[in-house]
Amino acid sequence: MSEIAVELKEITKKFGDVVANDSVSLIVNKHEILSVLGENGSGKTTLMNMIAGIYRPDSGKILIDGNEVTIHSPKDAYKYKIGMIHQHYKLVNVFTAAENIILGQDTGKVLDIKKVKADIQNICDLYGFKINPDQKIYDMSVSEKQTVEIIKVLYKGADILILDEPTAVLTPQETKSLFQVLRNMRENGKSVIIITHKLNEVMEISDRVTVLRKGKYIDTVKTKNTSIQALTEMMVGEKIDLDIKRSMPVNPKQVLKVENLTCVSKEGITVLDNVSFTVRSGEFLGIAGIAGCGVRELFECIDGIHRYTKGKITFYDKDGNEIDLTNKSTKDFKKLGVRIAFVPEDRLGMGLVGPMGMTDNVMLRSYRKGKVPIVKRKEPRSLAAAIKKRLEVKTPNIEYPVRRLSGGNVQKVLVGREISSSPDILMVAYPVRGLDINSSYLIYNKLNEQKCQGAAVMSIIEDLDVLLDLSDRILVLNNGHITGIVDARTTTKEEIGYLMTADVSEVKNV
Repeated sequence: MSEIAVELKEITKKFGDVVANDSVSLIVNKHEILSVLGENGSGKTTLMNMIAGIYRPDSGKILIDGNEVTIHSPKDAYKYKIGMIHQHYKLVNVFTAAENIILGQDTGKVLDIKKVKADIQNICDLYGFKINPDQKIYDMSVSEKQTVEIIKVLYKGADILILDEPTAVLTPQETKSLFQVLRNMRENGKSVIIITHKLNEVMEISDRVTVLRKGKYIDTVKTKNTSIQALTEMMVGEKIDLDIKRSMPVNPKQVLKVENLTCVSKEGITVLDNVSFTVRSGEFLGIAGIAGCGVRELFECIDGIHRYTKGKITFYDKDGNEIDLTNKSTKDFKKLGVRIAFVPEDRLGMGLVGPMGMTDNVMLRSYRKGKVPIVKRKEPRSLAAAIKKRLEVKTPNIEYPVRRLSGGNVQKVLVGREISSSPDILMVAYPVRGLDINSSYLIYNKLNEQKCQGAAVMSIIEDLDVLLDLSDRILVLNNGHITGIVDARTTTKEEIGYLMTADVSEVKNV
């Protein structure tokens, strides 16, 4: 009997003139965890979507257990015992876990919910899942929702599981639990394919690694015979520096003080509750927290975008003079001589104007300085050209609409514009989300440069390994509360993960 679970032969997929996959051949073995690596746009998710029946290849063959098959839809994929767990979960919030797991299955029999729950429990016992079948989805954490999605696939009989960025929003503790479940699956004969960009996790969990680059198959290697540097070079096509050059803060001085900040959302929910902390010049203050922790509102309150119901924000200039910023706007900041730069999570919604080119987007920060009706474009055009060169922005020209650029290049334009203002405080939300590894390290080092030039840098970063390497201190936000401010040089991922998810009432606020 063949030990090959899935074999792809010369798979090609095009979207118009764009070749997403170019004659890719790949083998997935039984009893194996295979990681699929590649930069954004390398074609890894498209390739997996063809195995899962979401796309159909333009040419090439898919073989399951040695037999050529045609997969027209996810329903066909399940017929061949293939299931995919997507990055964005497809669950009905008002249903229970058990109801979501059985949803859409045509058994031809009267539904026996007791038997469904018993079958779910058997799956949990076999692989090590922990889930309450009667719990509503809206009451679940992100990791619990992911567990429901995985059990749903297993309940349908999948032997080949594809997981797209499964640890993107998990804490270290949740990632550890997931990896143990995946190992249990492998030992039980399952084939697991993981699409990911986290190289440390690739080295920890996978048996083999397949690398794609610009839609082409590069190589498949045994994990034990490779290294992070070697995998990076395969992904990028050249040697790159993966070192984050963190320096010690030089003469750090308090530049911002936040006291008892309380903020309520439009829906009347308290998203920040008595938050207090200080920020220092020449220091990188990392922020850790899961989705919805309150960091977006925190940055917007500091930047004067979001009004808050209680609290005080004080800025300290270079001479130590206090400037009250409480509920003042960005326009007020300029009058007071306070330079705060903000790179929001929503790049095109809040950060840049999509139909405009780089020059016009740069001018958004400076057009009020003009004293004549005609706006002068020479200086902004020169600055846009400098940003394009310094951050290696790939665009036909600086007047090309930024909405037509890739996510990575949009982020470079936004970061470049904000740091060009020589800010006293630089706040960046998820600076490398969606960026390839080369662009990510370019951005990391640009943030570190700002710190070295005396700016106070505040940033939330999903990858805790990077957050620990970049930060001097780490502030942990948990459901709108600060559950800890720790020294990044001495803390651990496990401590950060605990503070991110622990019961707020059990954790002493800082």
